[in-house]
Amino acid sequence: EERKIDLSLAKPYLRSVCYEVGGRTYTAIGFPNRTGGYELRDDRHFKGTIAPKDISVIGCVDGTKDIAHNIFEGFIDFLSFFTMKGKEIAPSLVLNSVSNIHRAVAYIREHRIAHVRAFLDNDEAGRQALLVFQSAGMNVEDMSRHYGGYKDLNEYHVSRQKAMEQKQKKPQSVVKRGFRR
Repeated sequence: EERKIDLSLAKPYLRSVCYEVGGRTYTAIGFPNRTGGYELRDDRHFKGTIAPKDISVIGCVDGTKDIAHNIFEGFIDFLSFFTMKGKEIAPSLVLNSVSNIHRAVAYIREHRIAHVRAFLDNDEAGRQALLVFQSAGMNVEDMSRHYGGYKDLNEYHVSRQKAMEQKQKKPQSVVKRGFRR
């Protein structure tokens, strides 16, 4: 609710993960990566990982190399984009951390992906990650220009959703009809 993600669209990408730390059991949503690890989030702002840490690959299959692939810094941004766009979405990579940038570059090269659209955060780490893609000689389009002024794609999405909710809550002005005296 806080992130304004459409759960019906997001559910196929998420898992309920129970884990134990110090003898206490916790539950979080998990977003799987390509090597069996999970990015974890709970409703109390916990962010964590079940190793191994890696990128997540969505909808990338043989024959998609000529299709522009989306790259997201985190899975919340991916799910925000998915919520905004609906069911049809281009093949995507989720970094799950900018520290995985070189894994993404290797994946893109290995699969001969021709063009990528980078939905990275509007911060120094996001700008540096974009430079890594560019300096690797990749055809990369910086999509953060569409949500400039916001920290990331999810913050932009939440802002848009709240504005739409406010607009819907405003009472419609009543048009009076009849005769004037």
